[in-house]
Amino acid sequence: MKKKSPPMRICVGCGELRNKKEMLRIVVSPEGTIAIDRTGKAAGRGAYIEPKTECFETAYKAKRLERSLKRAVSADIYENLRSELFSNEE
Repeated sequence: MKKKSPPMRICVGCGELRNKKEMLRIVVSPEGTIAIDRTGKAAGRGAYIEPKTECFETAYKAKRLERSLKRAVSADIYENLRSELFSNEE
């Protein structure tokens, strides 16, 4: 029997294909709030990003997160996401 390959997703920052388990999902809920979905199962439109500073900065500068989520992402939301993503690194 053929072994099933793991689900793959493209990082909105670097554009590389990675295993879904290595990525973080940023989701827009049906109510319109943008947050990090640690479970990967929250309802709403999601975008995947590697938990790396470079990927986050690239996604921010090129507005790739906005394109993936199909809505405007304000600077304060980016700051909240950045602090939530990288608070455990420092």
